[in-house]
Amino acid sequence: MGQATTAECEAALADILAAPKEATIEVLCHRADYGERDFRDSLNLTVAAGIEDERWTKKPWLKLADGSPDPRIQVSILQRRVLDLCWRDRENVVFPGDTMIVDMDLSHANLPVGTRLQAGTAVLEVSDKFNDACAKWKVRHGRESYDWINRTEHQTHRLRGVLCKIVQDGTVHLGDVLRKV
Repeated sequence: MGQATTAECEAALADILAAPKEATIEVLCHRADYGERDFRDSLNLTVAAGIEDERWTKKPWLKLADGSPDPRIQVSILQRRVLDLCWRDRENVVFPGDTMIVDMDLSHANLPVGTRLQAGTAVLEVSDKFNDACAKWKVRHGRESYDWINRTEHQTHRLRGVLCKIVQDGTVHLGDVLRKV
């Protein structure tokens, strides 16, 4: 079971870009710490604390000038079609760690920066922070898919997903529809 090749990624692009404009939330993942994944039926989201008991408050990868966690990275949403293409060895390779998995068009065309998304009773706002797939993606899912995601001409597609900040407290449940508001 090899990692996705550039040719396989290119062949899948048209299908990825054809995803619906809104979608059912298929996976909810809680990350208490690095490498830890806990799949849940619901998550509590708050403006002040992000996802309840998640590492964002303790160990964010992006901080504001004052050292506090940057709210633009509170929630990460990945498209299922990209996940299925790139995450092949599900027994030995850890889940990427995105908060939500959806079969949805996450492109700039569908979700410009500032777009508000209803997720259960919570509301998210699409961030201006680009998710470029970290070095861990390259190791876990391959350099070819990493390079493909980060090609200049692909950046508007947000193939590695979209980052959001929470703008209204609420609870999101597995099976809720993620939609623009």
